[in-house]
Amino acid sequence: MRTIPLYNGNVSFAPVPEQLEYLKKGFVEIIREEELKERLEKSVKTNRPLRVKAGFDPTAPDLHLGHTVLLRKLKHFQDLGHTVIFLIGDMTGLIGDPTGRNVTRPPMTREQIDNNAETYRAQVFKILHPDKTEIRFNSEWMGPMKFEDVVRLCGHYTVARILEREDFSKRLKEGLPISVHEILYPLVQGYDSVALKCDMELGGTDQRFNLLVGRELHRDYGQQPQIVGTTPLLEGTDGVDKMSKSKNNYIGITESPKIMYRKVMGISDDLMWRYWELLTDVSLAEIAAMKQCEPMQVKMDLATRIVSDFHSAAEARQAAEDFNREVRQGAEPADIPAVSLASQRFAPALVAAGIAPSRTESERLIKAGAVEVNGEKCTNPSLSLAPGTHTVRAGKKWVRITVKS
Repeated sequence: MRTIPLYNGNVSFAPVPEQLEYLKKGFVEIIREEELKERLEKSVKTNRPLRVKAGFDPTAPDLHLGHTVLLRKLKHFQDLGHTVIFLIGDMTGLIGDPTGRNVTRPPMTREQIDNNAETYRAQVFKILHPDKTEIRFNSEWMGPMKFEDVVRLCGHYTVARILEREDFSKRLKEGLPISVHEILYPLVQGYDSVALKCDMELGGTDQRFNLLVGRELHRDYGQQPQIVGTTPLLEGTDGVDKMSKSKNNYIGITESPKIMYRKVMGISDDLMWRYWELLTDVSLAEIAAMKQCEPMQVKMDLATRIVSDFHSAAEARQAAEDFNREVRQGAEPADIPAVSLASQRFAPALVAAGIAPSRTESERLIKAGAVEVNGEKCTNPSLSLAPGTHTVRAGKKWVRITVKS
């Protein structure tokens, strides 16, 4: 698939123009590209890999595909022989990233952060190479700091500069509170890069300010300024908002193969191309060629590839077969959930079985002809189910209801 020779530790790095072409895919901005070119040239000359970092605060127990945009960019650097650092922000997690927020984030407990951090360690290696990844925690250097060290760190930046940050300035204009600990967040993130002596830091476009703070702190501490690479914020399955669990438009990387596959198949054809670019290693030229193909097959290929990344090729094939049989052909699923009920009344039985959220909605679905019982439509909400087992379907929802005699 790739046309460039990938570094394996035994051969020299690929030529710089080929490295740049491979690395630039998926970036919104590189600050500065000419510096990256110079750093890569020095890397080839000295045979020293670049140190490339991305930080993740463990504020939730699971990662979703939106997080993997950065992970995949880290992998691209790994592919070329460079060292990547997956930084778990267990100290910045205590502060809470204020990016995009109009209220102060409630502080997390150390126990929550530690538990989430452990799940991150297990999940990142679904994309990154374990033997080529440094897993670091910023408590390594922030934890031992004394108060005077924090004061000195704060002396490297002014309040006026910090308040230039878009979300801070917006809150200030609207009279919304900004806690002092939030102002520390960009400084701590920037100092992480100093402590790790990074050549480059990656982050989403919403992290641009924080990444540039790190660049300035490098200068203040007598280090070569880090290069900044920003990646797009991946839209969720709705195609509108940033992928987020709170918006229920996410695809979790620990979800079952069947659910992952169906969620990918549910995105729009337009959004599919963005997922191909940001969530796979396929080149832009190959993606352009795919646009001449039948969209349904291309989307199925995408879903299969994504499921394979986080599960296995065999599970991806099974998910594709299930999708074809159950969704495209409308056949009965092989794994229909089952419930046992004492009630024989149909409308309340749908609620108890999880088909409908309420009695009112249950009756509405039945009257609209949206519910099948044993393959036949039922439009009578007053129906009583006979004792025995019945297969019930409402749209994509299936359930076997066993009515006790």
